[in-house]
Amino acid sequence: MKLATWNINSLTVRLPQVLDWLAASPVDVLALQELKLTDDKFPHAAFQAAGYASVCFGQKTYNGVALISKSPAQDVVRNIPGFDDDLARVISGTFALSTTDASASNVAAQDSVRVVGAYFPNGQEPGSDKFEYKLAWLQGLRAWLRTELVTHPRLVLMGDFNITFDDTDVWDPEGMRDQIHCTDEERYELGALIALGLADAHRLFPQAAKSYSWWDYRDFGFKRNHGMRIDHILISQALQPLARGCWIDKAPRKNERPSDHAPVVLELA
Repeated sequence: MKLATWNINSLTVRLPQVLDWLAASPVDVLALQELKLTDDKFPHAAFQAAGYASVCFGQKTYNGVALISKSPAQDVVRNIPGFDDDLARVISGTFALSTTDASASNVAAQDSVRVVGAYFPNGQEPGSDKFEYKLAWLQGLRAWLRTELVTHPRLVLMGDFNITFDDTDVWDPEGMRDQIHCTDEERYELGALIALGLADAHRLFPQAAKSYSWWDYRDFGFKRNHGMRIDHILISQALQPLARGCWIDKAPRKNERPSDHAPVVLELA
């Protein structure tokens, strides 16, 4: 089973790139962020023609998330239950762990994976109202996931986190010290998610130095590998023995008019 996350930075612009990538790199579940379209504009038919089911939670101009999958998502939940938010940032669904169970209308917890696809708030800058919203949102997510893990011990949280774990995830750690994505407050909240019993799947395996998932469009950021690793896949303790690999696929970042993010892929036994 393969799962992936990708901030596509406008599905309207980059639908052909997503379809091409799925054809070349098939996955069982793909979480998309920054759709930048409303639900009525979502291209369900295009994904269906490619052999994928889809559920979405869109929003005009900004945000928007979706789950693209080989088998339909079960028990779909939009946003964070118990956290009042008007922005389309989270979509969750349950998927059969093996393809033999993929047609089941009700998938048992022990035979399934709960996938939470999320577009974490950017936060703008430390001390701003948007930064305070980001911290509150992270705390709301953590409170909900604590209960979600009880019901769904096999859980994957993946998406654009807009947070780095530490200096290893930043091309210029001194220049970014205490800047957005790299503050102690944000990293504390990311660590609190890990403390729920989750693990950074990428770091479960040896990785090349300077492995990033996002590069600024400006100043030849991708060509110079001036990036950050802010797109993550966190997996619960029950899934960690099944993890077989996790990698960043930089190939789509070389496309004409690419997203500024690259897909991150997890393979489970």
